[in-house]
Amino acid sequence: MRGVAITGRCLLALAVAGCDPLVLEPHGQIGRADRIILVDSMAIMLAIVVPTILAIFAFAWWYRASNSRARYLPDWAYSGRIELLVWSVPLLTIMLLGGVSWLGAHQLDPARKLVSGTKSLEVEGVSLDWKWLFIYPNQGIASVNQLVIPAATPIHFSLTSASVMNVFFIPQLGSMIYTMNGMRTQLNLDADAPGIFRGQSSHFSGDGFSDMHFDVLAVPPDQFRAWVAAAHGHGPTLDAGSYATLSRQSMNVAPFIYGAADGSLFEDIVAQKLPPGLGPNRGRPNPGVSPRTAQ
Repeated sequence: MRGVAITGRCLLALAVAGCDPLVLEPHGQIGRADRIILVDSMAIMLAIVVPTILAIFAFAWWYRASNSRARYLPDWAYSGRIELLVWSVPLLTIMLLGGVSWLGAHQLDPARKLVSGTKSLEVEGVSLDWKWLFIYPNQGIASVNQLVIPAATPIHFSLTSASVMNVFFIPQLGSMIYTMNGMRTQLNLDADAPGIFRGQSSHFSGDGFSDMHFDVLAVPPDQFRAWVAAAHGHGPTLDAGSYATLSRQSMNVAPFIYGAADGSLFEDIVAQKLPPGLGPNRGRPNPGVSPRTAQ
């Protein structure tokens, strides 16, 4: 039985090889719901894939040259029963997959608030070249390439981009969502227990894309309040001037904290009152940040 279980796990891993394996280890309402949809969809598709594979081997074995009982019908052209089977199974599969997707799309609407007795934490996220800025408007602080959140607390994200289109994704917490300049997108996630999770950009956005990731630190609520208190008054202030400096292209930026943050900065970025980040000079990679050499 142990060998069967190991084989099953291996097959499951191969089946989702194109997905980040962390999505199978969720830590929150949305992450668990996403995993259920993934597993259910796989089970529905296996209902047609497995019988098809078995039928291939069965036909090959039955119609082998040495089997004298196999009927050879060179003039056979049509069977209504086979036609019904061939079309009904895929149609049922599509209907079931469509139902799962339709229900999931409504239940997991990114803008839909999570059911919880705890007040949600507001976080404003901005994707830059090639780093992430997180502003805590109610706490008056901000951080770069590090997201600290209280565990067992809903997090309401307002997201935008200061440059090209990007994708915000924390695999273990749930759904990914696009960020676009001049547009605000919303996302609601939570971490049901303390832990460290990986956040990343999942959309190619230039030379520094591969290092555009961040740690998500889910801590107990009292530790989060202590972190906010310790952050106040320490580090630089995030305002229009420091934001302009931050928006310049840079790679492998170490996490740091702004001890104070302008509460209207995110709205100014969305409204494009603050210009998008500068790209490479004259359409070529900037030799100061790019691993390539400008020609």
